[in-house]
Amino acid sequence: MVVGIIIGVIVVLILLYVVSTYNGLVGSRNTVKEAFSTMDVYLKKRWDLIPNLVETVKGYAKHEQETLNQVTSMRSGSYDKMSMNEKIEANKELSKGIASIMAVAENYPDLKANSNFMQLSAELTNVEEDIANSRKYYNGSARAFNNKVEMFPSNLVAGMFHFKAADMFEVSEEERKNVKVEF
Repeated sequence: MVVGIIIGVIVVLILLYVVSTYNGLVGSRNTVKEAFSTMDVYLKKRWDLIPNLVETVKGYAKHEQETLNQVTSMRSGSYDKMSMNEKIEANKELSKGIASIMAVAENYPDLKANSNFMQLSAELTNVEEDIANSRKYYNGSARAFNNKVEMFPSNLVAGMFHFKAADMFEVSEEERKNVKVEF
C-alpha cells in the first residue's frame, strides 16, 4: 500500500513537471513569435521604404542602374507570404543593398542635399535603429527559448512535443564591416 502511494506521488510529480515544462516551452515560443512580430513591423516598414529611396536615387544616378536594379529585385517577392526564416534571409540581403544605395548617394552631392532623399534617409535611419532594438529583443527571446529546448531535462519534454530551436537574427558579414566615409 505504501509502495503504491509512493509510486502514485512520483507519477504525479513527473506529470506536474511535464505539464509545467510544456507550458514554459509554449510561453517561451510565444514570446519568440511576439518578438519576431515586433521586429517584422519594422522590417516591413523598411521593405516598403526601399522603393521610394531607390526612385529618388535613380533620378540622380542613371549610370548606377545595376546597383539599383539589384536592390529592387531583392524585394520583388511578396513580403507577407514569406516564412519567418525567409524574412530573416531576405532582410540580410536587403541590408547589403541599402549599404550599396547609400554608397551610391555619397557620390552625388546634389542627391545628398535633396529634401526627399534626406527625409527618406532619416526615416531609414530611424527604422534601422528600431530594427536593431527589436532584433536584440528577438534574439534574447530566441536564446531563452533555445536554452529550454536544448538543456537537460527540459530538452526531454521539448523533444517529446517536437519543439525546435528558433533561428537567431544574425548580422551578415557585410554588415559587420565598417562603413567607409569619405569627404
